[in-house]
Order: sequence, then structure tokens, then C-alpha cells
Amino acid sequence: MKSFPVDFASVEYIVSNTCIAEAWKRVRSNKGAPGVDNISIERFPKWGRPKWKGVKQQILEGSYKPTPVLRVEIPKESGGVRKLGIPCVLDRVIMQSIAQVLGDLFNSTFSEASYGYRPGRSVQQAARQAQVYYRQGYTHQIVIDVEKFFDTVNHDILMVQVAGGRWQVAGQVKDGALWMWAKVRRCGGA
Repeated sequence: MKSFPVDFASVEYIVSNTCIAEAWKRVRSNKGAPGVDNISIERFPKWGRPKWKGVKQQILEGSYKPTPVLRVEIPKESGGVRKLGIPCVLDRVIMQSIAQVLGDLFNSTFSEASYGYRPGRSVQQAARQAQVYYRQGYTHQIVIDVEKFFDTVNHDILMVQVAGGRWQVAGQVKDGALWMWAKVRRCGGA
């Protein structure tokens, strides 16, 4: 495991100028629609810069409250609608900063066989790797979709487990088949 010279998961680091500047670059490049406050990506720098010091202080004090998301429904080709929540740009920047810091901490603990939502990884790469496994003689594949996982997981237990240590994702070969599921255990523990 890497050891970090500063506590990269601290709130102070997440709201540091370095992290927020990187988060803003990513949010700006993703573009996207305004949230309920109607502040667009283009208007955000002029609107957000004067407010940042106060927002940062609220985050550090634990009193910051994100703006409600704008609920929109996007029609699906297969029928029905996909419900989306569009956060305001300020909240997207804060969420991006949190995501990039936590991603840097946790991505290094994931299995090399993991492709979902990983930086620099794609569905195409996963499919090519599956073909490699097939050519090596593995004839079964398991695809795990964690859709609605965070809607159903007990968040109190999850947070206790995450706070208890770093985690790694492992796979297993059983009965000649490659089983690609997330078997999670604490690093250095059982």
C-alpha cells in the first residue's frame, strides 16, 4: 500500500485550491445543464468565485447543505423514462473533488479484472479481456451489476466498514470458471 504524506481523504484536502481547481476543470469539460439555481457552466466562475470562501468554511464546519437537484425525465428508446437529478454546478464541483480524492485512494485497491466505472477503462476493454480469458479456456463469465446497490445497502454498516480500513476487491477461479464478483475484505485483515 502507498503511504501518503498528507491525509488525502481529509475535508481540508478535498476543499483545497488544488483539488477544487482540478474538479472545476473536469466539471467544465463535462459541460452539462444548469441545476435548480439556473447557473450555467459559463456563468459559474463569475458567480461562484466570490462565494467560494464562505462555501469552503461551511464545508469545513460541517454546515454546508447542497442545493436540491433538478429532477428531469429522459425518454428511453425501450419505452419508459430514465429519471435524472441534475445538481447545480457548485455541488458538481464539490462532488467531483470528493470523487477524485476517494477514487485515488480506492482505485489502487481494486482488482485488475475490474472495469466498471474505473478511470481509463471501458466496456470495450472489458469485452477484449473476456475474449482473452475465453481463449485461455475459461468458458463462463459472470457479469455483476450493482444497480440500485446504494439504494438498498445499509449505509451505517457500510460507513463503519469503509472507515475500518482500506478494502480490496478480489476475484476467484472456481471449477475451471472465472468468477468475476466483488469479494471484499479489509487489507491486512481476514
